[in-house]
Amino acid sequence: MTDQNAPDHDAPAPVPAPFAVPAAPAQKSPMQKALPGLLIAGSLGGVGLVMVSLLSLAPPVDDGSGPRPVAAPQDVPTTVQMQNAGAFILPPTVGPGGKNKPLTPARLDAPPPLAAVPVVPAIPKARTKTAKARPTRIKIPKIKVNSAIGGVTVSKKGRLGTPPLSRPNQTGWYRLSPVPGEVGPAIINGHVSTRKGPAVFDRLRELAKGDQIYVYRSDGKVTRFTVSGIEQASKSSFPTKRVYGNTNDSQLRLITCGGVYNRTTHHYTDNIVVYATLSKKKG
Repeated sequence: MTDQNAPDHDAPAPVPAPFAVPAAPAQKSPMQKALPGLLIAGSLGGVGLVMVSLLSLAPPVDDGSGPRPVAAPQDVPTTVQMQNAGAFILPPTVGPGGKNKPLTPARLDAPPPLAAVPVVPAIPKARTKTAKARPTRIKIPKIKVNSAIGGVTVSKKGRLGTPPLSRPNQTGWYRLSPVPGEVGPAIINGHVSTRKGPAVFDRLRELAKGDQIYVYRSDGKVTRFTVSGIEQASKSSFPTKRVYGNTNDSQLRLITCGGVYNRTTHHYTDNIVVYATLSKKKG
């Protein structure tokens, strides 16, 4: 079957007429000559107008090349500024505490507070292990504390132990800390409350600089410490170095819970820490 649209290769090619002369083009008017240029100019003008309109709607972009605006001074702080005022500025030292004064934490790098009264030399350590003394009782006249002292250690998770809840009026001495009266910070803690009610250190937050604390020892010596400062710090940012760091004299730390009680975890959010220095000894 033959494709009727295919070229016929057997037919001779057509021969153009000899000496054919093309017809001359007709003459254009001046308007016809200028029309293409006008059309192109009109098109470019329309495109330019559209681009100008779009740029006017776009947000300004600061490329850093222009002059910087100067912010006007604000004499009156905004609400947010007032709420955040002092949020990240902690005192450079532990506060003295006192009646109706809120307890606040100091900077983590702040040292223990300075002694409220002249300090006395520490009690030398016993030369023999069998003669090692231990604290037996603590008395704090201002808040009516008269408590026996037991021993506490640190758990596997690094948490300082506390006296048993079955003995809410007992305090605990950290056995790896110095004996009260010796060089260094002696640590004694106690509960602020139990499910049955207030515990031994329920009123610890009432102490203030200058108040006196008495610790009795098994070797018959009695030590008197004078409060130099008190703070309430979050447990998530506990001032470990300030509380447990070495000192050149005899100091005492009393610790209990404070802040808000979390009924889910059964823990308080903060700790209250009392700092005191040895001011008298006898026996």
